[in-house]
Amino acid sequence: MRRSNIDISFIVIILILASMSIREGAFTNPSEWILSKILIVPGIIIGLTCHEFAHAFVAYKLGDRTPKLQGRVTLNPMAHIDWMGLAALFFVGFGWGQPVQIDPYQFRHRRRDEFLVSIAGVAMNLLLAIAFTFVIKILMMVTGSDWNATGFVGDLWTMMLYIVQINLVLMVFNLIPVPPLDGFNIIAQIFNFGQKEIYWQIYRYGNWILVALIVFGVTGMILSPCVSFLFNLLVNTILL
Repeated sequence: MRRSNIDISFIVIILILASMSIREGAFTNPSEWILSKILIVPGIIIGLTCHEFAHAFVAYKLGDRTPKLQGRVTLNPMAHIDWMGLAALFFVGFGWGQPVQIDPYQFRHRRRDEFLVSIAGVAMNLLLAIAFTFVIKILMMVTGSDWNATGFVGDLWTMMLYIVQINLVLMVFNLIPVPPLDGFNIIAQIFNFGQKEIYWQIYRYGNWILVALIVFGVTGMILSPCVSFLFNLLVNTILL
């Protein structure tokens, strides 16, 4: 997610969904719910940090010094974490980092470079999902165990699988072609309307469109099958 501040309506929706998630999970099986939330934290931190770092790094390499001057070309999580976005991912299942600000006028090839910056975050999440699936495979070979293990080893596999899953969630969510998500900027550059008035007309109502998609369950209808398909593809291709 880039370029836009989060509308208050969006925050309200996230808080409502978070409260529902807490009631459903924490009251049903508190100890299991708390453990699952602890194990999911590394995936959230890694996914959000690397997603925003990728935006900043690519923009900087393409000639825009803005991310560098703002201290965003770093893997320090504190430079990239948006606390509301982190909480949303923690409690609701999708979220965002602090948007990377860019100055497209510093790019040498504006349309191409804006496309590359927009796609960098989701590409990073996909690479991380693949990489950590291989890490799980290597660790399983070394330890001689699998994800059916119990105790500390079982929790380790669960945490690693969460890292894979969270990165897939971030990738798919950010590819939804609705502003302020990266998917909208990607589509805008592909169809060359990123510098036209229609871009900003749509962008102006982006948060409301996204709120509507969340309220009516459209984001869930997109995320669940796509993430499940990609997750199963990685597991069946690499781990099995």
